[in-house]
Amino acid sequence: MAFTGFTKEDFAVFTIDGLENRMDALITNVRPKLEELGNHFAPTLSSLTGDEMFAHVAKHARRTINPPKDTWVAFANNKRGYKMLPHFQIGLWNTHLFVWFAVIYEAPIKSEFGKTLLGHSKNIRESVPNHFVWSIDHTKPDTLTHQELNEQELEAMFTRLQSVKKAEILCGINIPQERVVEMEAEELVRVIDETFRKLLPLYQLAQESSK
Repeated sequence: MAFTGFTKEDFAVFTIDGLENRMDALITNVRPKLEELGNHFAPTLSSLTGDEMFAHVAKHARRTINPPKDTWVAFANNKRGYKMLPHFQIGLWNTHLFVWFAVIYEAPIKSEFGKTLLGHSKNIRESVPNHFVWSIDHTKPDTLTHQELNEQELEAMFTRLQSVKKAEILCGINIPQERVVEMEAEELVRVIDETFRKLLPLYQLAQESSK
């Protein structure tokens, strides 16, 4: 694997002014690394999930004015797209790297998945590692730490997924920029691999919800 890890310069891409300049830096510096991670983890996730998984590196093609504030590679069991499907992600904001399992607002299984999560909330509460985080909006960097959520707060997120049109649910880890740039590529790959394995039960519940 050619992946060499992420540097301060990779994160600094998100401080570059202007859509064209930022996209040039993203394409040159960050996208090749995301493609390498995509090539590495697509077979791993295919093996773990039992579904053939395809890597989708964000192109930010629809943007005409605002430069992207984050970027990612997503993995889903469809060659053409991932947003409508339960998927995994690895990506960067200026402040941190994220590794997610995600069901976002375009997914038609959202409501059923919310019901499934609610039915398994006790098990989820006990099995998700304390340092993992949750998000209800993939377009913002804000997260809630699993350890700090009580039973009612967790269930409220699952209930919201059933009834709010724009509701989303993401679970995974954030690693601060300062830590990421110190990590050897092999260590980062190992941490991402371990995270995906911990998130696998959520993917399996999502697949149940789509039947």
